[in-house]
Amino acid sequence: MKLKKSLFLIFVFTISNCIAQSGINSFLKPSDTLNFKRKNAVFIAESVVSVSALIGLHQLWYADYPQSKFHFTNDNKEWLQMDKIGHLYSSYHLGRLGSEMLQWSGVSRKQQLVYGAGLGFAFLTAVEVLDGFSSEWGASSGDIIANASGTALYVSQQLLWKEQRITPKFSFHTTRFAKYRPKVLGSSFSEQVLKDYNGQTYWLSANLKSFFKDSKIPKILNLAVGYGADGMLSGTAENSSFFPEQNFSKSRQFYLSFDIDLTKIETKSHFWKTFFSVFSVVKIPAPTLEYTVNEGFRAHVLYF
Repeated sequence: MKLKKSLFLIFVFTISNCIAQSGINSFLKPSDTLNFKRKNAVFIAESVVSVSALIGLHQLWYADYPQSKFHFTNDNKEWLQMDKIGHLYSSYHLGRLGSEMLQWSGVSRKQQLVYGAGLGFAFLTAVEVLDGFSSEWGASSGDIIANASGTALYVSQQLLWKEQRITPKFSFHTTRFAKYRPKVLGSSFSEQVLKDYNGQTYWLSANLKSFFKDSKIPKILNLAVGYGADGMLSGTAENSSFFPEQNFSKSRQFYLSFDIDLTKIETKSHFWKTFFSVFSVVKIPAPTLEYTVNEGFRAHVLYF
């Protein structure tokens, strides 16, 4: 459930990023110096989107449940930690988009990191506060740590390398498990993308050329390491408690694959630069080697 909210936020802020940077190519070009009109527009847009998203989240996820005193809950063992990795992913990309929007307005690198990159952590922390006052959920220390880790991954690379060499990415495929609990795992494709942890894979995609500057490796080629999980009908309960006749076993999955860094595609068009930046959140399908704890190794011609 919390990952669903996180991905919803990624979608909202991605759309806002597109809107804030839409128009002709000259408008999309980042300002070389501080542009106060753009800066104010970014802050106003982020404030409006943040408030609107929090109100929307309250109506969609919290309004139907009673409120309680602020409390924490320990959900660190749920869903084989897929939701925690989702929080890291969400925090990273919300912060990255916030930083890039400030770069577009000509804000200094330091302010980009402080006010932009911190957007993901600040926003998702606000969501945790809402969780903390809901009797249904409760704030999660694991979520907060994951949020901080996503922000730290972005900021540390900017400070160390002044570029993002390692990028969290996401991919999804439908699974057989959603049909057994459609209310939990999703009844349509769009719902399953957000709810079905069995079909989600999270990646750390590393740009090889960035680490080997003098090599002849293509600039766009990445090597990606992925993590997923399978056989989950609930966060912690045994599958047999829902469908005793089905022999589902939960397992972790690890992947090694190639990927493409869209942001390294050379173009003078700021429209396409913005497009590639927005869609760099998704892992490109590619030949993949999978290791499953229960089944060992197997290869995929294309995995998504």
